[in-house]
Amino acid sequence: MNSEINWKIVKKYKDILFYYWNGISKIEINREKVCNAFRVQTVNEMIDAINICENRIDIDVIIITGTGKKYFCSGGDQNTRGLGGYLGKDGIPRLNILNFYKKIRESSKPVIAMVNGFSIGGGHVLHVVCDLTIASKNAIFSQVGPKVGSFDGGFGSSYLARHIGQKKTREMWFLCKKYTANEALKMGLINKVVCQNKLEKETIKWCNLIQERSPMAIRLIKRCLNAELDGQHGLMQLAGDATLMFYLMEESQEGKIAFLEKRKPNFKKFKKFL
Repeated sequence: MNSEINWKIVKKYKDILFYYWNGISKIEINREKVCNAFRVQTVNEMIDAINICENRIDIDVIIITGTGKKYFCSGGDQNTRGLGGYLGKDGIPRLNILNFYKKIRESSKPVIAMVNGFSIGGGHVLHVVCDLTIASKNAIFSQVGPKVGSFDGGFGSSYLARHIGQKKTREMWFLCKKYTANEALKMGLINKVVCQNKLEKETIKWCNLIQERSPMAIRLIKRCLNAELDGQHGLMQLAGDATLMFYLMEESQEGKIAFLEKRKPNFKKFKKFL
């Protein structure tokens, strides 16, 4: 692993920082003055950034984090919350963070949450939906929805329960307690805890290990793991990747070539497997 990490800006935004280095992208919520809380614009920018990641073949792994050493993400910015959701410049209430959660699940690339501090509310759900979570020792994890008149009945509860069990999930939501990084590790909520000054290097190390693995195998295992919880949508994504693999096979090419040559395809020449 190259010891010198040299992030380059991919695209400039107002609420986030978007970097690339050595096959890795980093999407960083840059609203430290409001504890890296997200508003409608923040989420729209993150969706745009992850779409760029998905369409660039030179990006293997995606990191999501927050600016500074105190906050990963504190959830929705209550200053912008209106009746029915969070208000953008057009005044229309939205819950577009749900679309970003789905984008993380839908991405064919591994997404790692690099939790550098408080991971609260919607920010807690954000790390939960990522494929892996690496946290600094000062990280704090908590659900706070019932304290501010909110809740997440989707990934923030059902998928969370797959990580830590029903009883612990109900405890998190009903009591809104705070949990340290070590407590989170013990309950299976996160993957690893490191010192703050080693957080990024450790995350990059994990990215590099992923980059050494078969990208198609990584892509398919993510689809398989998601398929059960994501219903027909998850099955569609798994089936889409299975179609991609089939298109790469000579048997599939024979069908296309035969059509273009206006002849019957000869599928008999291909070996069958039991």
